[in-house]
Amino acid sequence: MLRSPHFLQPNPTKLSLYALPLSTHTGPSCTASSRLLGFGVKLTEQASVANRLDRFRKAGDRIKQRMMLPRAQEGVLEEEGLQASETSQPWRTLPGQAFPLGVSEVNSGINFAIFSQHATAVTLCLSLAKREALGKTDGRMVELALDPRVNKTGDIWHICIKDLPRSNVHYGYRIDGPQSWHQGHRFDSSIVLVDPYAKLVDGRRCFGDVSEKFSKFLGTYDFDNLPFDWGDNYKFPDIPEKDIFIYEMNVRAFTADESSGLDPDIRGSYLGVIEKIPHLLELGVNAVELLPIFEFDELEFQRRPNPRDHMINTWGYSTINFFAPMSRYASSGGGPLKASQEFKEMVKALHGAGIEVILDVVYNHTNEADDANPYTTSFRGIDNKVYYMLDLKNGGQLLNFSGCGNTLNCNHPVVMELILDSLRHWVVEYHVDGFRFDLASVLCRGTDGSPLNAPPIVKAIAKDAILSRCKIIAEPWDCGGLYLVGSFPNWDRWAEWNGKFRDDMRRFMKGDCGMKGGFATRVAGSADLYKVRIGSIIVPQVVSHELGETNN
Repeated sequence: MLRSPHFLQPNPTKLSLYALPLSTHTGPSCTASSRLLGFGVKLTEQASVANRLDRFRKAGDRIKQRMMLPRAQEGVLEEEGLQASETSQPWRTLPGQAFPLGVSEVNSGINFAIFSQHATAVTLCLSLAKREALGKTDGRMVELALDPRVNKTGDIWHICIKDLPRSNVHYGYRIDGPQSWHQGHRFDSSIVLVDPYAKLVDGRRCFGDVSEKFSKFLGTYDFDNLPFDWGDNYKFPDIPEKDIFIYEMNVRAFTADESSGLDPDIRGSYLGVIEKIPHLLELGVNAVELLPIFEFDELEFQRRPNPRDHMINTWGYSTINFFAPMSRYASSGGGPLKASQEFKEMVKALHGAGIEVILDVVYNHTNEADDANPYTTSFRGIDNKVYYMLDLKNGGQLLNFSGCGNTLNCNHPVVMELILDSLRHWVVEYHVDGFRFDLASVLCRGTDGSPLNAPPIVKAIAKDAILSRCKIIAEPWDCGGLYLVGSFPNWDRWAEWNGKFRDDMRRFMKGDCGMKGGFATRVAGSADLYKVRIGSIIVPQVVSHELGETNN
């Protein structure tokens, strides 16, 4: 089943939308498997042969210790394919540059840059993946320890590697730092972490393949392929907000079942959506809102025993990385590069049919859960104190306004720039038309979790030049009681999901007493919510669910 279509009501400053719950469809889409990388040895350019041999011996001892000693917090994660290199470092290195973050191609080679304010040691981990069919890597990983005297500018660690292939390289980072949990730090150098700015992420290749539930996720890149050809006659639909008619859907659930009538190789994929464009046109919709398509781990619940360890996360509200398209939505288990290309093909085809593409984005939390059952893949191990909201007066505990164990620290300058860079990437690289922000009231909280009248990230999104053509829609509440329906700070740009419209319409259709007036108000545009303004900013309301009070 799919969610019902959404109607955007013509309103001078707001949009009212209506949504119904989505039922899920779970299960693996194919049976082919792939294992990702193990860990190798650290190799440095300056070391003598004797030093290298000594390092090999020490590395072997460390590997044995890692294999024998389970982790206290993340003992269920399997690390496979350990294989030490017996040659010297195969590449020449340069200090590198601090910008741009992530991986970039420069004249001198491939540059890697990652932010970590509180790290004391950063190691870049590399593997040249050799895939056969859906493939397995050769298990070899080279680790390059970054020298803070050479490979660090401010809070950004960087290195440039000459002679490194322009594609088919997997990479991640080991990062160490203070161990003081009460101050908010969660460093663990035993974990290879995903680069927050990785544009492609590789993991298991087939959706829901439980035989690969312990697969590691690592960044990858491609500088070999030509830019995507959008075509000479390509154009954006550019539909006015007052005329938009949105259909919310899950990419995989839309065609995963055999009742879709599609070839098994493209069921549940971006290409599957293309095949169903005639159905969308028949419905009369002119925009699709895709449930989260950023890379996520659908088997996160199955990594340790828990009441939900039989479940598959088919919705996608558990982001690993904010730049990479979900790789298991590629056809035939094709992997991250194929996913990127096919996502663009889907957008191009939808635009060709006059249908806009809006992404449901989750910038309020990540997949890394809480301190009781952490699933460290990236941000937590890179710089937990920067990326998440913390209660430093209560032992550095994670604040949880998302209901998912952690809350992204959206108005921290570094995190704010990450969000903006991510949004721009989806507009420039993938040509999406807009974004619906899940639990958007989190964007209205300061670094300590307190509500802000003029949150910097909300204003920055509204005023950004690249995002200026985009539709930006807030789900204006969060799980901490910050309910901003009718009062989300909008700068004449933000629309809202109108939860009052949804609730009153549902009550009216159920036949609840006394709902005629509410029904009429919602159908007429909810003037009770959207008629009061102060300048260009609507003053937020903070609702306390516990006390039932409203504070203006």
